[in-house]
Amino acid sequence: MTTTELQTPGYRGLAGVPLSIEPLNRKDFTSDQEVRWCPGCGDYAILAAFQSMMPELGIKRENTVIISGIGCSSRFPYYVDSYGMHSIHGRAPAIATGVAVTRPDLGVWVVTGDGDALSIGGNHLIHAMRRNVNMTIMLFNNRIYGLTKGQYSPTSEAGKVTKSSPLGSVDAPFNPVSLALGAEAGFVARTVDSDRQHLSQVLKAAAGYRGTSLVEIYQNCPIFNDGAFEDLKGPGSDEAIIPLRHGEPILFGADNHLGVVQNRDGSVEVVEVSEVGLDDILVHDEHHADPSLAFALSRLTDGGVMHRSPIGIFRNVERPAYDDLAREQVAMAMGDRQESALQAMVNGRDTWTVL
Repeated sequence: MTTTELQTPGYRGLAGVPLSIEPLNRKDFTSDQEVRWCPGCGDYAILAAFQSMMPELGIKRENTVIISGIGCSSRFPYYVDSYGMHSIHGRAPAIATGVAVTRPDLGVWVVTGDGDALSIGGNHLIHAMRRNVNMTIMLFNNRIYGLTKGQYSPTSEAGKVTKSSPLGSVDAPFNPVSLALGAEAGFVARTVDSDRQHLSQVLKAAAGYRGTSLVEIYQNCPIFNDGAFEDLKGPGSDEAIIPLRHGEPILFGADNHLGVVQNRDGSVEVVEVSEVGLDDILVHDEHHADPSLAFALSRLTDGGVMHRSPIGIFRNVERPAYDDLAREQVAMAMGDRQESALQAMVNGRDTWTVL
């Protein structure tokens, strides 16, 4: 397969990643491994959307790397014909950081779940986003521990009865989007496993971001938490899903009778458009530098029954990428020399002692 070193058109996050001259298709990103998830699992839909979307980016398979942690979602690398690693519980962002810093010619993806990312991996996740390492994180959120058979997770609603909380969970759940925005992530989005078109559009936008992009994907677990997002998928979902479209008023519901307004204290709320007028409805700006408004929108998500939830790109602002800065710093330290003073010491013949 011949390649060119041209920058991917329209994808600043993939600058420097070699492109394929020959057209790619879904089969090019489909491995020979049997896909082993439970029947009806939302992971199937996400995998299909990913495999269909990747050829549109034009990146060579050998320049695509998928790092996962532990959990049902973390089987993902087996099913994509690219390089990948099924790594350590919660540590996928840390391993992906090493890949991104040392190999700028690779498109780096992280696949993780709500338990893997937000429990044991919480520290690695927030610091990857804070640093803005050039990687795309897909966070599959089914609000339960599926691989270990149904314990409550960091996103399970309060009162959730599970094997590990027989009297109901007393934990306050994480809102992954709020957490990402609090960590100053430059690209934060949310989508749903069953909306393939929206899922593909959001993932393409995330891949184009230069830095850490986090995409929370509502993913149904039909075995241990079936129907967790039924309000957003079943009849009447237009009254529950709040679509976020850059530059457009935030309207939803039948005939767009509902809208979002911003209060004087900075909070936002849902109102009847007929009561306030269209001019008062908040216009979504994903490029707003201050994350406060995006954070306020994230708080519209009901942590209990998911009665309402914004879907789309909350924030998309340019920030310096950690790995770019690190490589620039190394190059500056090297200057015109072939190796740095520290490297010369390591490579030299003299013995030395680290105190």
